[in-house]
Amino acid sequence: MSLILVTGGVRSGKSRFAEDLARDAAQDVLYVATGKAWDDEMARRIELHRERRPDTWGLCELGGRLSESLDASKGYSVVLLDCLSTWVSGRLMDIPEQAWRDESITKEIVGEAKAWLDAVAQTNQTVIAVTSEVGLGGVAMSRLGRWFADILGDVNQQAARQADTVYAVIAGLPWRMKG
Repeated sequence: MSLILVTGGVRSGKSRFAEDLARDAAQDVLYVATGKAWDDEMARRIELHRERRPDTWGLCELGGRLSESLDASKGYSVVLLDCLSTWVSGRLMDIPEQAWRDESITKEIVGEAKAWLDAVAQTNQTVIAVTSEVGLGGVAMSRLGRWFADILGDVNQQAARQADTVYAVIAGLPWRMKG
């Protein structure tokens, strides 16, 4: 197994870079989409990603759990998950406000990411995981925003520790940080 983590800010070019890595690595690629069309703008972003991908790639649209991608990825040599940060935000959007910052929910989400990373480590596939880096900005103004940053920070650190290769993409330029 080879885990490649691609991180960067929003609109940094990280998804396009990860798609290029996947395209260069193999023809049998499974694209694991974590985004949900919450509104028209998000629907357009999802459509732009679809238009960029080769028609030959498989597609797994997650319904919420990272583990859904494990069965779907059987038979593919490359799996591209785009992205962990959108997955975390989707999970948090399903939590009622009175439960925000609940430690058991935090542990559940971080644990789910860890279980997925551990399962990925047992495969013979190349897995490319995209995520946003939220640690370079200020502290979020809202309680939900701070919770998101805390959880995503933990998930990103786990993924970076476990990854063989880590890239940071800034202004469309990839920088190899590990591997």
